[in-house]
Amino acid sequence: MPHEVSLITTIAAGLGLALVFGFICARLGAPALVGYLLAGIVIGPATPGFVADMALAGQLAEIGVMLLMFGVGLHFSLEDLLSVRRIALPGAIVQIAFATALGAGVTTLWGWPLADALVFGLCLSVASTVVLLRALEQRGTLDSVNGRIAVGWLVVEDLVTVLVLVMLPALAEVLGTVPSGQAAAIAAGGNGAVPAADGASLWATLGATLGRVAVFVALMLLVGRRLFPWLLWQ
Repeated sequence: MPHEVSLITTIAAGLGLALVFGFICARLGAPALVGYLLAGIVIGPATPGFVADMALAGQLAEIGVMLLMFGVGLHFSLEDLLSVRRIALPGAIVQIAFATALGAGVTTLWGWPLADALVFGLCLSVASTVVLLRALEQRGTLDSVNGRIAVGWLVVEDLVTVLVLVMLPALAEVLGTVPSGQAAAIAAGGNGAVPAADGASLWATLGATLGRVAVFVALMLLVGRRLFPWLLWQ
């Protein structure tokens, strides 16, 4: 009977090359994470030779990010965020605003449309929580004062990014890059094949989306901290 081995070959090639390149980078004094990135490039479609199943690799990457973010949650709590809020909160917001303005300004000089320039600036304004967490763990500074500030800073960036992703469809309609009504459908999770909606309907959709995010966060902070530990203990 035929067997599908694409999952096995993707995992084997990825982990095997990650081990080799990670070891080489570590011996050269570079972070092992650089070797992991090189391993992904080698088995990707941009280089000759073996090419991993990109669909499976993407799903495995999502699982890896989930597990690493779970590790962030294990090392960081709401109390930790509140303890560094005087530095992390204003610092992250100022950094996001400055980087977004800088990226948007440069790309506007290149002739990019305003909407594209803003999205590019927003992409530059956030750092990778996963990458920094790994670097802090390797240096043994994750539980230090600077480590808690850095992780708190990135958590604030992640929260702002969620709000930005929610508001991007509305921003696209305001800037005229998406037809009226289609942004509301995108924000609601649809495919955009709806009749045109007025501004009030758009802001109502945006408000409903933000409300659902707020309810989810409240449930995780209130119910999740009390109910889930009890269930796991049982």
